[in-house]
Parts: sequence; structure tokens; C-alpha cells
Amino acid sequence: MIFKCSFKTGVKDIGKDNLIKNKSILEMFENIGGYHSDLAGFGANDIQRTKLAWILLGWKLKVLNRPKYGQDIRIETWGRDAEKLHTCRDFEMYDGQGTLCAIGTSKWALLNIETNRITKLDGIMENYELEDKSVFENRELEKIKVPETFSNEVEYTVKRRDIDINGHMHNLYYLDLAYEALPEEIYQKRPFNEIQIQYKKEIKLGDTLKCKYAINDNKHTVCIYSQDEKILHALVTLF
Repeated sequence: MIFKCSFKTGVKDIGKDNLIKNKSILEMFENIGGYHSDLAGFGANDIQRTKLAWILLGWKLKVLNRPKYGQDIRIETWGRDAEKLHTCRDFEMYDGQGTLCAIGTSKWALLNIETNRITKLDGIMENYELEDKSVFENRELEKIKVPETFSNEVEYTVKRRDIDINGHMHNLYYLDLAYEALPEEIYQKRPFNEIQIQYKKEIKLGDTLKCKYAINDNKHTVCIYSQDEKILHALVTLF
């Protein structure tokens, strides 16, 4: 099933040159995915009944034509490629004239909130009426390589405002951290039209993080570590 929803770019959605920000695109993708889950019976309002909550394992975004402030947006999404413990969700963003503006994919797992463990998807994905269509030729999210050396780093302590309904740092704030770690001359080159985020370990309230930047394979890579660098929480690439 291809699920569709309309949006409109607002002031909070735009950044440099009044163009929609990458975070805003991902936020719209996240919201329409949530609306589709509501329809399937596994949305945010169903968590207390099902004891199951979707958690994100990774994002990949490619922007083709970046919408400006005030434009009408149509987003289409569908689930695909469900396996025993995870499934994928793809997205297409169109402007009011029907121009394809962005494509994206994501990888998800279901967390049992009582056991805090990933649960099998047996009998669940039928509710989503999966499609075979993939927006990227490579149907799998590529793994991001950890750079051998870094040239910049910042620290950040997680605040209450960063925490989502699962009690973890919300997935979109990892992108904010990556931007903070960029050297100023790199940051000024935004918006980046291709982004990938790989989540490895949840971040909780009060955690102090070390965000380390490097150029890796001609991509800007940020690794988000615990303060002592013993835990790698996530990797982000921008280019």
C-alpha cells in the first residue's frame, strides 16, 4: 500500500536561502510513516495496547529539487522488504507541480516496551500491505565506515527537550549534533543533498556526547560517541 499525505513548508522548515532543511524533510517523512502506522494499528496511540514501539535503525536521504518556503508538498510512503526482526520504509516527496523533490529510505525494528527487546515481526507486516518498490537501486542501507582520524570535535550533554516517547534522544536530533560538529567553513556549504544516518546505541537523558568530524571517502562524516569514547552511538554522513 502506498500511503499519501500533503504538507506545506512553514517558517520552521526553512534554512539557507529559504529552502527546506534536511531535518524538516526527515521530519515530514517520519510523520507520514507514523500516520501509516496509525492506520495499520501500530502507531503512537497503540503503544499501550500493543506494548510495541517502532525504533529507527537508519536513514538515507537524497534531495533532487529543494522546495522553498510556502510550497505545497505531497509525500508518498510504503513499507517493503520485511525480515524477521526489521523492515524498510521508502519515501518520495513531490512539490505542487508534481516534480520529484526528494527520495528516502529508512530501516525500522519493533521494540517491546516491557522487555526492552526487539520483537519478531511475525503477523504484523500484513497490516502494512508491503510494496516491492525501492527508491534506491541498492535496497539495503550501506554501512558507514568509521574514519581513522578526526579533525574536529564538540561535546554536548543531552537535555529534556531531546527525549522522545521511548525515553531516548529523538532520532532527528542526531542530525543537529552532526551539524554542530562540522567546521564552520564546511557548515557554510549547506544544504547537503545526500545524508545517511546509522543508529547503533540509544542516547539517554543526561548523557554527555563527543561528536567527532572527519572527511571520509570525500564525505563529511560525524561519529557520535559517549564522552569516554567507549560507546559509538551513531554515524552520520553528509555530502
